[in-house]
Amino acid sequence: MLTLESETSNFSPKLAICLECFYIDQFQEDTMADDEDPKEYRWETGYEKTWEAIKEDDDGLVEGSIAEIIQKAKRKRQAMKKGFSKLGMMRHLYVILDCSEAMSVPDLKPTRLLCTLKLLEIFIEEFFDQNPISQLGVIAMKAKRAEKITELGGSCRKHIKAVGNLNKLNLTGEPSLQNGLELALKTLKMVPSHASREILVVMGSLTTCDPTDIHITIDALKTEGIRCSVVSLSAEIRVCKFLCTETGGVYGAVLDDSHFKDQLLQHIDPPQAGNQQEFSMIKMGFPHGKTEEGKDPPLTMCMCHIDSTDEPSKLTSGGYHCPQCYSKYCELPVECTACGLTLASAPHLARSYHHLFPVPHYQELPFQQQATNCYGCQKLFGETTDKTIYQCATCRQFFCIDCDIFVHETMHSCVGCTTIPASVQALHARKPVPPPHSMSL
Repeated sequence: MLTLESETSNFSPKLAICLECFYIDQFQEDTMADDEDPKEYRWETGYEKTWEAIKEDDDGLVEGSIAEIIQKAKRKRQAMKKGFSKLGMMRHLYVILDCSEAMSVPDLKPTRLLCTLKLLEIFIEEFFDQNPISQLGVIAMKAKRAEKITELGGSCRKHIKAVGNLNKLNLTGEPSLQNGLELALKTLKMVPSHASREILVVMGSLTTCDPTDIHITIDALKTEGIRCSVVSLSAEIRVCKFLCTETGGVYGAVLDDSHFKDQLLQHIDPPQAGNQQEFSMIKMGFPHGKTEEGKDPPLTMCMCHIDSTDEPSKLTSGGYHCPQCYSKYCELPVECTACGLTLASAPHLARSYHHLFPVPHYQELPFQQQATNCYGCQKLFGETTDKTIYQCATCRQFFCIDCDIFVHETMHSCVGCTTIPASVQALHARKPVPPPHSMSL
């Protein structure tokens, strides 16, 4: 053990050098121990360190690494999709939107509310495009209350208009998650058991002011088989995570506006059917134009706008007539208010059916001059921008990343398989064909 005198005159220079070397060695050992420790802070574990994956090529450029990162991000959600599962095709979804004072924070530009409304319009349009026989409703939470903005319905235009009008809303108070869930539960309890019942909560506040124990509401949602998912705009909230875990939903906290969009769009595809969801044959009607030969169609009023105050019903000659009660409607799909028959068209059923039998995933291959251009968009492949290309196992054609995403998410049909006759025959031989006049949902 070393002892130091209090007087500096008696302090040895050799002892000072030894102490300095001792402290330097000790600092280096502590630094090496910190580097070898694989543990990170909790707030760091949720982020991907993409800057470590960016590497320069032989020419000193980083375009290749950036293009590879973008390709992996585009295919990440696509790789999670699996076909031949029991899905909830007829969906009844309530979107519960936080309209409290916390939504005025400008971390998402211009504000949380305006960014959410803009992305919700995109979500609603995509939702009805991919789920044409489903219904959606919107609920707003503010000042410890919950208010129903739109009822469950299949009109995309009506919901987009109602969501657009929320930008004039006065953001006050705290939200009440329990009141919002209870309001959605009252309506979803009346939905038939063969339909998928879901709730999507967009939460901007870190707190919720509830009248009673929210765990009672969560237990009721779990008993009814209602799937609840939450998208948090601030941070991870324990009660919201518990809600998603108990009901089988998905929880996510956004990083920025682009990540927010990805979190919303992942709820467009129908989820797997729950254990409490029944499977039965659904009676559906295919409307027709009721006309007589040699006569112009009569002027009649539609049933969908007869009780509307914003857009009152008008006398028109066109429309869709219910084959059971001959009530007229402006657009499809819709549930007949007179006889309760679900009215749809053949393309609507076809667009719902492709979720059960999606296009098989393309094989990912490194670009080695297998083809000069993409078979879909005819874009020329480049060594720096297209490090990876994708090949269909049936038609053996090569595609770029953008065509791969477009085929699997929007078109739902391979371009090469539908244009090459031999591939079409192989495709039909592999796919089971449903009965001509029925479909089990």
